[in-house]
Parts: sequence; C-alpha cells; structure tokens
Amino acid sequence: MRQLEGYFPKLRMVARGEVIKFTGSPEDIALFEEKLDLVLRHIRKFNVLTSQQLERIVLDDSPSILKSLSEGDEVIVHGVNGHVIKARTANQQRMVTAVGTNDLTFAMGPAGTGKTYTAVALAVRALKNKEVRRLVLTRPAVEAGESLGFLPGDMKEKLDPYMQPLYDALRDMIPAERLVQYLENGTIEIAPLAFMRGRTLDRAFVILDEAQNTTVSQMKMFLTRMGPSSKFIVTGDPSQTDLPPRTASGLPHALRLLAGMTGIGRIELDGRDVVRHPLVRKIIAAYDAEGQKMMAARSESEAPKAKSKPQNPES
Repeated sequence: MRQLEGYFPKLRMVARGEVIKFTGSPEDIALFEEKLDLVLRHIRKFNVLTSQQLERIVLDDSPSILKSLSEGDEVIVHGVNGHVIKARTANQQRMVTAVGTNDLTFAMGPAGTGKTYTAVALAVRALKNKEVRRLVLTRPAVEAGESLGFLPGDMKEKLDPYMQPLYDALRDMIPAERLVQYLENGTIEIAPLAFMRGRTLDRAFVILDEAQNTTVSQMKMFLTRMGPSSKFIVTGDPSQTDLPPRTASGLPHALRLLAGMTGIGRIELDGRDVVRHPLVRKIIAAYDAEGQKMMAARSESEAPKAKSKPQNPES
C-alpha cells in the first residue's frame, strides 16, 4: 500500500482488512482501479508479487503486460516433492510462449531473471511428455578469472563446476535416482560446448547457457547442430562476458544476423524480472548505470575532432 501511494500521490487511500477506500479525481480513481486489477491478476496468476513487479505493472503501459496476464496460468512442470514450477514474471511467461511457437529461442537478461531455470523446466517438461528423446544442456567452459589447469581431478571433474547451475536446476525437477539414471544412459547430457562439434542433435531439447561466452564461430557451430525435430534455447547476458579482450561474442552477432528470421523467438528479460534477493536488482541497475557512463565517455573520446576550416588566402 505504501508503494502504491507513492505512485498515486493525488489519491487518499485507507486499507481496512480486505477493503481499500480511496478518494480523488475520477481520472485518478479510474487509473488506480485499472492498475489494481492488474496487480490482483498478477498475484492470482504467478502467486508472487515483488516490489519490482509491482512497479512494472503500475508504470508499464505496454500491451504485453495485459497479454501476459491474460494467457493461461500454465504450470511448466511439477518438480521434486510436489514443487510447482511455472513462470513467475510476465517476461518468463513470454519466454514459455515463444519456446512453444519457435524451434529456436534466444532469451537474454541479467543474472537472476530465471532464464536458465525456465529453459531447463521447459526441457524437462518436453522429456516427460515424450516430445523429445533426450536433453542436451551445454555451456562454454570459459575461465571466469580462474584457471582450469589448477582445478583438481580429471577433465570431467574440472568441467563439472561450470555445469553446476544446470545440475542444480535439474535436481529441483527430477528425483535424484531417476536423474542419475538419465545421466548414466545419456537421456540427459550435460557437456561443454566444445563437445557439440560434428554432431547432429535430433529429437532433442538443447539449451546453450551463458551464450555470451561463445565466440562467433562457436555460436555458428552450435546453431548448425539442429536436427529436424529439435528445440533449441540460447540463454545469456550480453553485458557480462568472460571472453578474452578483443574477442567478439557470438551472442550479439547472432542476434543481429538472425533478426527478423521466421521461426526464431527473441525474449529480453531485465532487472524487473529478477527473482533472487531484492538487492540483486539494485546491483544490476548500478552496474548498468556505470556501463552506460563508460560507453558515453568512450564515444566522446573516439569522436573525431572537428577540423578547423582552412582560411582562404584571398580573403
């Protein structure tokens, strides 16, 4: 209520139990009733309401907000111990819809927006419904400030920590014994991106996570693995790459190259979709602001200096 009052300073609101009384101009009252109805629909649909989601509903006038709330309240998959997994934000719901209508979907957004978790849930649902024969989950094994060579164990043991977020999501959705069985018989494969080379992935649901850490050639290699009956999801955060300096990321290149192509979905999540600790959203906003300042400063420094016009000696 305090947050709503901040958005409608001209209204006087009083809440008693389940009744909200408000007074003000007819225009402000009509707008408040419209936004309050959207808030209530969001709660009924997603069973959660964070302060950032409330802000998005009240301040966003785009038709996509109403569309996402009008779509069916779809449970993606029932996880371990009866855990119900479904879209928790409007953009996550749009991601679910995009994957249902496209064979290749790009989902971009910062950390904590649920893009990887939602993608894994959709993959598990497809496997349970026997829409595909197997799941292939892959990541580029790029060193984020650490060196693979110093990690203990053989190659698999060195690479497993890079795949841990994928294992964590699967453990929420598939009972432990069955997950072990799936991993052993190849029904679920979790492997670094380099292991995809030379293969054709058919009747498979394939997820490329952390795609911002692919090179242009790696992204091309991955996308051309698609078999006739496959679903591909590419997730990543274009603002957070661990590639070596001066190495172009394959994610923004692919997005530019494939823009407008039929059969490819594109979903952009942002800080308002963060479902982790509320501080994560503020942290993302702070880094985004700093990044914009750095880009502006770089543009100014690289702008060609205006050359003075040569004087006419006859003048």
